Amino acid sequence: MLIHIVEPGETAYGIAARYGVSPARLLADNGLSASDTLAVGQALLVLIPAEVYTVQPGDTLYSIAGAAGTSVLALVQNNPYLTDADALRPGEELVLRYTGDKRRSVYTTGYAYPYINRNVLYRALPYLSYLTIFGYGFTETGDLIGIDDVPLIEAARAFGAAPVMLLSSITESGNFNSARASRLFNDADLQTTVLDNVLATMQQKGYAGLDIDFEYIDPADREAFVAFVAAAEQKLSPYGYFVNTDLAPKTSAAQSGLLYEAHDYAALGEASDTLFLMTYEWGYTYGPPMAVSPIDKVEEVVRFGVSQINSQKILMGIPLYGYDWTLPFVRGNTGAKSLSPQQALEIASENNVTIEYDEVAQAPYFYYTKDGNSHVVWFEDADSVVAKLNLINKYNLVGASYWNITKDFPQNWLVLISLYKVVKLL
Repeated sequence: MLIHIVEPGETAYGIAARYGVSPARLLADNGLSASDTLAVGQALLVLIPAEVYTVQPGDTLYSIAGAAGTSVLALVQNNPYLTDADALRPGEELVLRYTGDKRRSVYTTGYAYPYINRNVLYRALPYLSYLTIFGYGFTETGDLIGIDDVPLIEAARAFGAAPVMLLSSITESGNFNSARASRLFNDADLQTTVLDNVLATMQQKGYAGLDIDFEYIDPADREAFVAFVAAAEQKLSPYGYFVNTDLAPKTSAAQSGLLYEAHDYAALGEASDTLFLMTYEWGYTYGPPMAVSPIDKVEEVVRFGVSQINSQKILMGIPLYGYDWTLPFVRGNTGAKSLSPQQALEIASENNVTIEYDEVAQAPYFYYTKDGNSHVVWFEDADSVVAKLNLINKYNLVGASYWNITKDFPQNWLVLISLYKVVKLL
């Protein structure tokens, strides 16, 4: 795997020729088309095939996989355009294997909403161990607030990704509710009803595990929250289900703030099977412009996490989005627009601006002007993803959790499988 930073005057065809790869392949691997203009400073992922197969008349993915001693899923991972292809075309080349050795196996989770574009979903699923579907809430009487999750469950299983149910304090209005969460943690009867309904739903729909996502918990409920997670694990474990708990990005046990205080890393680490460190949103909609997931901040959280929790229980969060801020930033007035890495590149190209790279945050950004207004965009690219994925190996984490796969980011998945083998459970 190579990452090429575009210089002035360079084209995709010239870069492909430099590395001896197919221009069409280079464009496809980076989610680009032949009509796209490259931006100066843009990071291009360059994958060098070690073994290819030329499709013959009558070939199918199953016959090719069988003859090559690989799997259909591996073919799709190495040739992601296949998720959008209607049929194989004689003469086209499929990559069976790329150069470079993978470090080790990891588990990956992607979070998705039921409304996700199906093509984006299908392009992500080959690279996921689990698909976590957001999300179930519960009423005051313990009934679950359901979602249209069956299509996503079926899609996940078709790609070998185990579906995971998510439970949170999201109310009927779609907002986190600390008071409702508090009642759940402290009302034994309500807790029993909710967990009974969770178990029944998991059994009925074929879920593999439960993701517990409670945010903005009253600090007074710190111990009660841990007890609830332990009760969920005790309830579900005999049926073969696991419990994953989502954690705010803390750097110390004494960290103050409503988002952090009730998340006891050490205690929740004991109560849960796995834990998701939500290492993103330093740059956020109503905050000042900065990287969403600056590597120095992420590493601080991971370092604290492994000091409190078995590293082989930790999934590190990786964002698949960025933000576009209008300048000057005015707190309480300026709201950034969320966008995908592909949308960020389109803006940079359309405005003929140079993409810069912050070496401390290890994240790309650029400035542009539209309708007389100055903007700054921070986003993710192949380089920033490598920096984050390196932490998985450095701290011996079990894997990564992606928030969220609703936005398309083709480079990310190919960087992932260039560095690691993704564990498939189905």
